[in-house]
Amino acid sequence: MSLTSLPLVEISGAARERGRQYGEQARERVRRALAYYAEAFTHSSGLSWPQVAERAAGWVEPSRAFAPDLVEEMEGLAEGAGVDFLDVLALNARGEIIYDTTFSSMEPDGCTSFALMSEASGDGHVYAGQNWDWRAGVADTLMVLRVVQPGKPTVIMHVEAGQVGRQGANSAGIALNANGLGGRFDDAVGVPQTLIRRKVLDSGDLGTALEALTKSKAHIASNALVTHRDGFAIDLETTPGAIGWMYPTDGLLVHGNHYQAFMPPQLADSYRPTSTDSLFRVPRAEGGLRAVSAASGTAEARKRIKLAMSDHLGYPESLCTHPDETQPPVKRWATLLSSCVDLTTGDYLITAGTPCDHEYERVPWNLYDGPHGDVTP
Repeated sequence: MSLTSLPLVEISGAARERGRQYGEQARERVRRALAYYAEAFTHSSGLSWPQVAERAAGWVEPSRAFAPDLVEEMEGLAEGAGVDFLDVLALNARGEIIYDTTFSSMEPDGCTSFALMSEASGDGHVYAGQNWDWRAGVADTLMVLRVVQPGKPTVIMHVEAGQVGRQGANSAGIALNANGLGGRFDDAVGVPQTLIRRKVLDSGDLGTALEALTKSKAHIASNALVTHRDGFAIDLETTPGAIGWMYPTDGLLVHGNHYQAFMPPQLADSYRPTSTDSLFRVPRAEGGLRAVSAASGTAEARKRIKLAMSDHLGYPESLCTHPDETQPPVKRWATLLSSCVDLTTGDYLITAGTPCDHEYERVPWNLYDGPHGDVTP
């Protein structure tokens, strides 16, 4: 099934069966993802993809201990796509593998996330979203995934094919947006971010969602912005060690790819942001999103959000990021999509590409439709 521009896959049932459905429906895109990362890792490290996949084996046991059902889902995905399980695990642990010293030349994700509370949205709705910035070469692997699973909320996510978690929202009214922070602090092998993020989105209540972030042992540092439809948002800067947090100011919360809530003690003497453009993306997003409060209704509020996330200060590495033609194709970055989830109405909106020249498209399912979506928003 397809959205206007991005393919949409729905999976349901027990974990292995969900994965098998996923792999069968997204087989071509999973193989595109493997082909891209084979090229990207070879370009940065000189290692072949089989060598990269072999390294992924180090994340099997931590992943199984943390989320055995998601490991089953990945095993089913590999079966459905006709690829090796370690190939799928490598796609889910790509951020963690990058921080192996062998891959130090591969940069982390860049993203700008936001939460707008009712007092700041102009139409009284609660919004959550982000510009997802990553390698332009994975654009043809993107998809929207809807997960209907027994005993858990229904989840809608936008992901790279083969990943079991990234950014999204669920039928309990919880949204997750995430940003890379760069680096790790020790040699211990921790849980991949895709699994932690999926655990957040599998949560039926806010406390459980936050526990997935605060009680897990992540492998790398990452930022998580959690928004609830009842008008609450919190940003958690998670690291393999300490965690920092911050709340909205006057109904608005924006986070980029640098530490904003606290400075981990391990980095205090030498910290430098991995993405210097984050230092201006955040205030530009804040300035643009402040204008949403003057919107006269929902249509105008969403237009103002799109305009804010289309900012080009610092182009091409701007809030709305465009590929730098001076870089080799395998290293070019772009805003792969911009998301805007209306947690009040359940509308899940994305631009299939940069927000400056693409319109928001509504995923053809409401967040609160279907099984586990029976709580009135």
